[in-house]
Amino acid sequence: MLGRLNLRHLYYFYVVATKGSVTAAARTLHVTPQTVSGQLRTFEEQIGTSLFRRTGRRLTLTETGRAALSYAQPMFELGRELSDMLRDGVVRRVVQFKVGVAMVVPKLIAYRILAPALELDSPIQIICHEAPLENLLADIAVHKLDLLVADAPVRAGHNVRAYNHLLGECGLTFFASRKIATKYRKQFPASLKGAPFLFPSESSALRSALQEWFESNDAHPSMVAQFEDTALMNAFGEAGAGIFALPSAIENDVLQRYRVTVVGRTRDIIERFYLISPERRLKHPSVVAIMNAARSQLFG
Repeated sequence: MLGRLNLRHLYYFYVVATKGSVTAAARTLHVTPQTVSGQLRTFEEQIGTSLFRRTGRRLTLTETGRAALSYAQPMFELGRELSDMLRDGVVRRVVQFKVGVAMVVPKLIAYRILAPALELDSPIQIICHEAPLENLLADIAVHKLDLLVADAPVRAGHNVRAYNHLLGECGLTFFASRKIATKYRKQFPASLKGAPFLFPSESSALRSALQEWFESNDAHPSMVAQFEDTALMNAFGEAGAGIFALPSAIENDVLQRYRVTVVGRTRDIIERFYLISPERRLKHPSVVAIMNAARSQLFG
């Protein structure tokens, strides 16, 4: 029962879970790692189950651990707010909005999608967690996240109760440094045959669509590198390593932020982006603001 739990044990678990290791938690708590390990072991013995899986020095939350954290995190965050209020006599209630962003979603797209939530009258704190979609779906299943941003919907085969909400769609723009763009822009897309190209990772929905499009246009480029992190891919492209493709919805953003230019565009490849929520009906004010802005402005 919750009333029988030792709050010190629960707090030590919470700090380990949020810091990612016993050593980091010990530094935060100003105790020895042995003390943290002992408190954690006692807590697991008390509840009769493991909260972490141990692989070498790494700790990964079990399913029970994720569920426990989903309760402990808001509890201790509320405690901090109460402490601040009692100390200063001022209520500063900031609503936390926990968002998962699939690793393959371009950073500029993620920013443009989430930014409207910051424009609401009520103070809000966005907590972003970037990871592979499979990991994020596990988090949303235990309500650790309010929302996911992804480049693909949850498929019927996933054993997760989550709902897809299409934000919008757009074509694809190909970018490169000015020197490379000048060389391969003429007769696009046939000119891409043999061109140096920076691919998204195989986990991206865009990867297979690109390969099919190259096949249909007989324009197989040369793979220089592949990336899960699109920001890193953009940096390589800016440095002249090759051509890269991003959603046309952020074409102007890319041109403003990176020293690159347009090689070509296509509407034969359509990029779609989704909100994935634990509830069918979107009610959270931040989620509603994100959805409305994406559909009317970003992809409108």
